[in-house]
Amino acid sequence: MSKLPILSGASLIRALEKAGFSQIRQRGSHVVLQKRDSARVLTTVVPTHKELAIGTLRAILRQVELSPEDLTKLLTLLLGLGPFLKS
Repeated sequence: MSKLPILSGASLIRALEKAGFSQIRQRGSHVVLQKRDSARVLTTVVPTHKELAIGTLRAILRQVELSPEDLTKLLTLLLGLGPFLKS
């Protein structure tokens, strides 16, 4: 298992949007994201905190069925955050 980067909620939301998720609603500091395909619907809630706890990030990745490696690829390729990620 690879080490998870330290991310803000906003960075994770941008990465998930690039992976096909869309914002459904927001209540306070929590944003609900959803991705629909023909067979299923994946939904998760991302807090817009300055820094997400590792356990929170791991739970969100499990809910959206992304591996830590997939998240790192998304951040590096799509957002250009590779050199700025804290490990």
